[in-house]
Amino acid sequence: MTLAKKISAFVLLGMITISCGQKKEGESTEMTDSTAVAMDSAAVVETPNIVGVAAANADFSTLVTAVTAAELVETLSSEGPFTVFAPNNAAFAKLPEGTVETLLKPENLDKLKAVLTYHVVAGKFDAATVIDAINKNNGKYTVTTVQGGTIVLSLTDGKVILTDANGGTSTVILADVAASNGVIHAIDTVVMPK
Repeated sequence: MTLAKKISAFVLLGMITISCGQKKEGESTEMTDSTAVAMDSAAVVETPNIVGVAAANADFSTLVTAVTAAELVETLSSEGPFTVFAPNNAAFAKLPEGTVETLLKPENLDKLKAVLTYHVVAGKFDAATVIDAINKNNGKYTVTTVQGGTIVLSLTDGKVILTDANGGTSTVILADVAASNGVIHAIDTVVMPK
C-alpha cells in the first residue's frame, strides 16, 4: 500500500507540475501578443512632409509664410522626393530691408516662386550623398534646381557651401532633417537665381 501511495503522489505531483507549466506558457504567450500589439501601434506614426516639418519649427516661419504666399504648399507636400535647402528666419533677415515684404506681394508671385523653387532639388540627397558627390567631382558639384537654375555645392572646413548663380554663398547649418517626402538642410543665407 505504501508503494501505491508513493506512486499516486508522484503522478499527482507530475500532473500539477505539467499543468502549472502549461499555464506559464499560456501566460507568456499572452504577454508577448500584447507587447507586439503595442509595438505595432507605435509604428503607425508617420514623419510629416517637408511643409509639415518646416511648419512645426518656429525657425522656419518666414519660409512657411513665403511658401504659402507662393502657393507652393501642395507642390512641396506631394510625393517628391525633394531636397530643400531651407533658409531659416535669420537667413531671410539678412536680405535688404523690405525684400521679403516686396516678394510677398501678389504682383510678385512669379518672382517669389522662382526664389523658393531655386532652393529645391528633385530627389532625396542626404548629407553623406552630397559630400560624396562633391568629393567625387574635384571639390565642386553642380545641382539643377526645380526653378531650372543651378547651384554649385562645395566644402569648406567640412561644411557644405552653396554658391548661387550670382556668386552669393550660403552654408548648411543643419543637415538631414527627415521628412516623409524628402530631406531638409537648413541654410544661413537665402540663395538667389539670376
